[in-house]
This record gives sequence, C-alpha cells and structure tokens, in this order.
Amino acid sequence: MDVESRTSNDNSVTLNLEHVQDKDTSNDSYDISTAHTIDKDSWQQVGLMLVTGFNCGWIFSFSNLIMVPLGWTWGVILLFVVGFYTAYANWLLAAFHFIDGRRFIRYRDLMGFVYGKKMYHLTWISQFLTLLLGNMGFILLGGKALKEINSEFSDSPLRLQYYIVVTGAAYFIFSFSIPTISAMRNWLGASAVVTFTYIVFLLIVAVKDGKSNSDKDYSISGSKVSKVFSSFGAISAIIVTNTSGMLPEIQSTLRKPAVKNMRKALFSQYTVGVLFYYGVTIVGYWAYGTAVSSYIPENLSGPRWINVLVNVIVFLQSIVSQHMFVAPIHEALDTRFLELGQGLHSGENLKRLFLVRICFYTGNTFIAAAFPFMGDFVNLLGSFSLVPLTFMFPSMLFLKLKGKTARTEKKAWHWINIVFAFLLTIATTISALRFIVQNIQKYQFFADA
Repeated sequence: MDVESRTSNDNSVTLNLEHVQDKDTSNDSYDISTAHTIDKDSWQQVGLMLVTGFNCGWIFSFSNLIMVPLGWTWGVILLFVVGFYTAYANWLLAAFHFIDGRRFIRYRDLMGFVYGKKMYHLTWISQFLTLLLGNMGFILLGGKALKEINSEFSDSPLRLQYYIVVTGAAYFIFSFSIPTISAMRNWLGASAVVTFTYIVFLLIVAVKDGKSNSDKDYSISGSKVSKVFSSFGAISAIIVTNTSGMLPEIQSTLRKPAVKNMRKALFSQYTVGVLFYYGVTIVGYWAYGTAVSSYIPENLSGPRWINVLVNVIVFLQSIVSQHMFVAPIHEALDTRFLELGQGLHSGENLKRLFLVRICFYTGNTFIAAAFPFMGDFVNLLGSFSLVPLTFMFPSMLFLKLKGKTARTEKKAWHWINIVFAFLLTIATTISALRFIVQNIQKYQFFADA
C-alpha cells in the first residue's frame, strides 16, 4: 500500500504529514473546536478499540448475509478481496488527516475544505445516515440477544420490542456516563476479554454442531435475478465488517504522530481483528450451511449455559461497541449544545448532556422497535453511504491534492476507484432497498421478528 504522501511542487493545496502537526490551526475555516477529547490516545488503545468494536455481535449475522448468497468460492474470494481493498482505502484516507498545516478531526470538514460546502453537506448526510442506521442495528442486536436469553427459560418469551427498549436504556446510560471515545479507555480491556470469550465459546459449539451435522446444504437457491441482488447485498455486508466511515473522527483522538499511529491501529484491525470476525463468518457457514441463522446463537445446540453466556456477553459487549460507531454524532451534538467554556462534567453540561443523549436514544430506539429487520440495516448501511465514504472519497481527495504531480497510472487507478465505487453504490443500494420492500410486505410495524 503506497503511502502516497510526497509534497507537491506547485502552488496548489498540498498534502503534508507529521511535520505540520505543530502549526497553529486557530484561524482555519474548519477548526478543531470540540466538546470531546483530541490528540490524547495511544495507537494501542485505538487498535484495541477497533479490534473489539468490529468483533461485536454483528459478526453472528455475517455467515447468513455473506456466505449464504455467495457460496464457498465467491464468498471466500470476496471476503479477502473486499477486505484488502477496504484496508487500502482506509490506509490512504489516514494520510489526509493534515493538509497545509490544518488538522481535520471530522470527515465532513476534510471533504468540505477540499471540495467546498456542497461536499461538506453531502459527506455530513452520508456519514450520519450510516451511523444512525448502524446504531439502530446495534439496538436490534442487543434486543435480540436479550430475547434469546429469555427464550432459553420460557416457551413464550416477551416481545422483541420490550428488549429493544431495555437495550436503548442501557446504551443511553453508558453514553451519558462515558461520553467520549477517549473515556472508553478503562472499558476496552474488559470488552476485549468478553469479546474473545463469547467468540471462543461460540466456535467450540459451532464446530461440534458442524461435525455432527452430516446433512449440510451449501447450494445457492433462488432465481438468477434474486441471486444477483443477494450477491450485492452480501458485498455490502462485507464492507460493513471492515469499515465504519468515520476514520478521521477516530484518528483525531490519537497522539502525535497521528498518521503513523492510525496506520498502526489499522494494521491491528486488519490482522488480529479480521482473524476473528472472518473466522466466525466462515465457521458458521461450514457448520450449518444455508440453514445458518441471521443470528448464529439461534443455531447452537447447547448446552443451555453456553447459549445464555454467549447472549449475555453479546449484549454487554454491544454497549461498548455501539458507543464507538456513534461517536461522531455524539461529538456533533455535544459541540453544538454543550458549553465549550465549561468542563464536560460541569453541572450545566451534565444537564445538557442528559437531555441530548436521552432525546437521541429515544428516537433511535423507537425506530428500531418499529422496523426490526437486522439484516436489512446491515445491507443498507454498506450500500448508498458507506461505499462512497470508504472507496470513492479518498480517491477524490488524492486526485484533488496530488493529481497534478502524480504519475499517470496512479491517476488512472484512482479514477477507476471512483467509477467502480459509484457503480457499486447504485447496485448495492438497489439490492438493499429491494430487501427492505420485501420485508415491509412480509412484516408489520413493531413486528415480533
């Protein structure tokens, strides 16, 4: 992966890296005024956060969402191709954290500075829609885990919506108590322990089930048209497994040198992290074939205590993971409504923080309860917004900042990225909307899914 950070010799906007971090940015149009903490965390802390964050309970749906539509050959190929492509795009984007002495702690600020206000608003809308949908998916995930626990002890468990409300309340309490990414520091170690615990337990039971199940079906069903749409939905899910669309916001918390440290953290995610969430995806499909559930714990044969333990940990771990993925929205709301001249834990700011958080989670919990279709949220999340944020925008930045001095083959490569990402956005969005329309016809609002 090319660092692609040589300084331009002309008078256009140029890309610089670590040596610009000491320059004053107080007069920039896009400053770093924020209610949250920046320039404080180590790369080890951020790397651990990425590894545990991407190994949240969502990984239990990827066997169904990725491998079932694609099958063994294309499933494994695309897992690694899309994963590597995503790693490259994030590696490239990390280099644009500093431009001409300015530090950009928000993705929308970065795109707005380079391309203007229209791109600022487009990035803002795309990113926040992604994060809102992701948070709803987390609320559904937590509710599903709690319902599975109840199902182990009752033949008539409560409706899913009750557990969705409990999950929303738990997320609210955590986000109020631990308002920033940097404040998660003391929770990441515990999150890592429980993350690897439930993954190990699940893999043990899944391997046991796979060995005892000799009648596994790996065939891809459906018409040709249905298979095509399902394949694009699977590609969306692979993208979701590997990226968040909020790399500049995560990078802003890192100490100097922020670019080098971000890349170290990314290396942790795409080595240690991917080993686990890809492992669960492949083992789950191997064990249950096309019968694998959109939530693998539903397939586990037991014993009961393992099923309960896995779902308890999924719920607890999701509280920490969801906080990372929704942090840019919290930062925007806190910076807008809190008093920046006072401490985050001052009396006035605590009152404002309480109101901001409770309004946010009340709205998201209500929508999640009304549309409990977890798989559709994952597909939509990886389609119309996350694809351009991950693949298109970094190449656009490169062409704008480095295009005049870059070699022809590099410019051609980035134009290919842009065109490919545009076409992929259209295809995956159509696929995701198709599945949502089908489920709206199948389910009623507030369905006990």
